[in-house]
Amino acid sequence: MVSRLFLLRHAKAAWASPGMRDFDRPLDASGLVDAEATGIAMRAQGYVPELTLCSNAVRARQTLEGIASNADTGRVLFFDDLYREDATGYLSIIRKSGNVGSLLVIGHNPMLEDLAMALAPSGEHCAQTALHAGFPTSGLAVLRFEGRLSDATPGTGYLEAVLTPPSL
Repeated sequence: MVSRLFLLRHAKAAWASPGMRDFDRPLDASGLVDAEATGIAMRAQGYVPELTLCSNAVRARQTLEGIASNADTGRVLFFDDLYREDATGYLSIIRKSGNVGSLLVIGHNPMLEDLAMALAPSGEHCAQTALHAGFPTSGLAVLRFEGRLSDATPGTGYLEAVLTPPSL
């Protein structure tokens, strides 16, 4: 069995207003456009997750809305832990949800970048080379695994693609 993991950093968020929690920051105008463009790009590439795991942060939920208006996102589950966990925590959440052939995770940096680097660390198509300038907002990393995502471990992924604005 071959599985795919889509790691998506939320789109560009607005600066926090005085007194606003970071968790509650919405997308800015360019972020809204980029989220929709990501959905269009996912549909064009045939990237269809069976399950989407989304951070409960406002900017992540709005990113999901932009994608879902242009592409299939499968069943969706929301997790507060995708806002506060580190890359190891992200992998744990993925492994617990990994009885699907394709999974989209909408989350935050540095966790997504750290996770991509850990899962696809070497070889011609490694995350370190593809993400040398960092994991941009609205960036989508597509990783392939031999076997189930519930069995994914560091070093077992192959980075198939990285889509970033404005190349979406």
